[in-house]
Amino acid sequence: MKAVGIIPARYASTRLEGKVLRDIAGKPMIQHVYERSSQSALLADVWVAADDPRVMAAVSQFGGKVQFTSPHHPSGTDRVAEVAAKLEADVIVNIQGDEPLISPPMIESTIRPFMKDPSLEMSTLCRRITELSEVFDPNVVKVVRDREGFALYFSRSPIPFHRDLWEESGASMKCREGIICYKHFGLYAYRRDFLLRFSCLKPSPLEQVERLEQLRALENGHRIMVMESEEETIGVDTEQDLERVRAVFQ
Repeated sequence: MKAVGIIPARYASTRLEGKVLRDIAGKPMIQHVYERSSQSALLADVWVAADDPRVMAAVSQFGGKVQFTSPHHPSGTDRVAEVAAKLEADVIVNIQGDEPLISPPMIESTIRPFMKDPSLEMSTLCRRITELSEVFDPNVVKVVRDREGFALYFSRSPIPFHRDLWEESGASMKCREGIICYKHFGLYAYRRDFLLRFSCLKPSPLEQVERLEQLRALENGHRIMVMESEEETIGVDTEQDLERVRAVFQ
């Protein structure tokens, strides 16, 4: 089974323009993502899907593989699908370009289920929440799973809602014992043929309400395996996130 990683790298980010080229410990963010992804033993290759000449130039400068994609794609998944359509692979891993702390084991966790289940179409990751503030943060996506590990729903709201266990939220407060919530990491693996079909589906009602693209798969009857990760990562959406990541590298 051949798995290929594709990193969608959009320059015109709404909240932090050009973030994939922001400097972290002497390298642009996209280089950290590329180098960490390339360390995965289960990826046969890694590509960057760029929408801007500046990103193309930066990736070429550090020796990475890059393809130019349409700047009009509504999502990173569409950008990944454009590159995937030109590649020979069984599984495509969508690795976010704003995850400079992504680790090879996290990537591999999304690939291994495809080795065991030939019918699997899509997988992703989650991690148990330990800070109560994250439960109530709409920027932290939550997920609930069935007994086999498949996603039941993703939401920006607290799910499940432990009616009898909530304490008042606070930035420094830990989750009470008994509260079990999982946050979703935006790392996806797809069977290549499914990815190409998925990218052609129209945005679904729940997807548009929650602004969560993965709900399109659930609303169309497709199952998503959600593997639990023991590792943490920091997605960079703001200047504050960027400073947190820089502090980690220091």
